[in-house]
Amino acid sequence: MSNASCGGTDLENCRDETAALDLKLVAIASILMAGVVGIAIPLVGKNRRFLRTDSNIFFAAKAFAAGVILATGFVHMLPDGSSALSDPCLPEFPWSKFPFAGFFAMMASLLTLLVDFVGTQYYERKQGLTRASEERARVGSAEAGLDSGISPVAEDKERNGKVFGEEEGGGMHIVGMHAHAAHHRHSHPHGQDACEGNMRDDSHGHGHGHGHGHGHSHGFEDDDGEDSGVRHVVVSQILELGIVSHSVIIGLSLGVSQSPCTIRPLIAALSFHQFFEGFALGGCISQAQFKNLSATMMACFFAITTPAGIGVGIGISSFYNPNSPGALATEGILDSISAGILVYMALVDLIAADFLSKRMSCNFRLQVVSYFMLFLGAGLMSSLAIWA
Repeated sequence: MSNASCGGTDLENCRDETAALDLKLVAIASILMAGVVGIAIPLVGKNRRFLRTDSNIFFAAKAFAAGVILATGFVHMLPDGSSALSDPCLPEFPWSKFPFAGFFAMMASLLTLLVDFVGTQYYERKQGLTRASEERARVGSAEAGLDSGISPVAEDKERNGKVFGEEEGGGMHIVGMHAHAAHHRHSHPHGQDACEGNMRDDSHGHGHGHGHGHGHSHGFEDDDGEDSGVRHVVVSQILELGIVSHSVIIGLSLGVSQSPCTIRPLIAALSFHQFFEGFALGGCISQAQFKNLSATMMACFFAITTPAGIGVGIGISSFYNPNSPGALATEGILDSISAGILVYMALVDLIAADFLSKRMSCNFRLQVVSYFMLFLGAGLMSSLAIWA
């Protein structure tokens, strides 16, 4: 990473360190504001009726976000990683002898699958252990209630509008969630009959899609209970990891540039880039039902990553050479890994989880709107590759 250059990318006739520094400061403010606004919309909106996590508008917005994430991985990160790892400044062996960008992306996707599985198992086990003592206490109190002539909680379902496993505030603990899903698998029809059954049940005020505003809709979710808070916790954390690692590279690349001609178009492009990614990540965080402090910390960490990368780039621009073999290899590997993570998350945890769900198959209007938003998000994010 020394000053020994292999052929700079900055336009030498446009090199102006003073003007570049002014533009970098503008970029820090603009990108920071775009990131904050993007991630705040779904986090603040979840307390509003029209952007609640169980609303159709949020569902369509999530489809838009999935398209953004997919395009980020395929159109922005993977080509950047491939370009860096095939740069002529790198030694011919081994970099030109093997498609490392695709390999790193593939391995990242497979490792993300492993982390996804292990993380979900860990959180389910952890939450199950913390609830076990409470469940035993409930069973004990129910038995005591039988002895004293008080009806158990399960028999009061029709009076209080709750089902087994549902807690105060509408949440469901893991044991109750699996029991509830298993119960519905055996007692309700599938396919078109299931859709019609849901519509009939809703007219009586208690069907699968609880009409009293809980943050889940049992009738439209997958039978394995995957659309749970635990699942969204894992998804949001892995998604943030993939986005943040790429944001560091983006910020660093802009920070070390000394060409106003290069920086100027990047300000607007990266601001939109940060806004769209923030919106996608914010939607996943809001579904995970984090506590306010945890959600705020994740949002702030995302929002400051790219501006912090620009700041670091400004500090090391006097001796950092982005065209050195070490810098190119590091950038290419990180971009490829980020691409693999985000492609997996977009296809498996965002698109497949929602678009193959009962909720989607039972609502034709939602299908049309969601597919339109998916392609719109992917198209808009892809178009930003013209400038950044």
